[in-house]
Amino acid sequence: MGRLLDKWLGTKYPDSDVVPLSAAEVREAMLAISGLRVPFLIRDAGAAENADVVAEWWFRTSGFENSKQQEEHRLRLRMYLDPSSREVRVIQEQWSSAGGGLSMRHGYRSGGTFTVEWKYERGPDGRRHRVTTLDTRDVKKALQAAVLSSGWTWHRLRGV
Repeated sequence: MGRLLDKWLGTKYPDSDVVPLSAAEVREAMLAISGLRVPFLIRDAGAAENADVVAEWWFRTSGFENSKQQEEHRLRLRMYLDPSSREVRVIQEQWSSAGGGLSMRHGYRSGGTFTVEWKYERGPDGRRHRVTTLDTRDVKKALQAAVLSSGWTWHRLRGV
């Protein structure tokens, strides 16, 4: 039952042969992702954010094809480093607002939400192919890889 609960919670474990790094080295590995031409920012958390490291991403998504409405989103991952259990605990939050015409909409979600956008383009073979233009899971995948390769566990907190 433990692994099923881990899957539901989003807990990922490092390979058993990986030597765990110190908390400072894990933090540096996470912060180093920000300099790799990625559309999100990873930084040290401020005192009011109740975290050690924060990843943020501001982006716009278009509405339906015929609509001129755009939604603005803010995705934030707050990460706590627990050296005693070699675990990074993550809270994911997403804010959105949309406006167009006379209506305005705002929202907040906590938990494992993500946004994916794509478009169709003609490939070299002349056929249409779907090309992903935005996938907010990219920030989480990059951070998970850094944490797991450092010998630490990735644990997503739910409903906080």
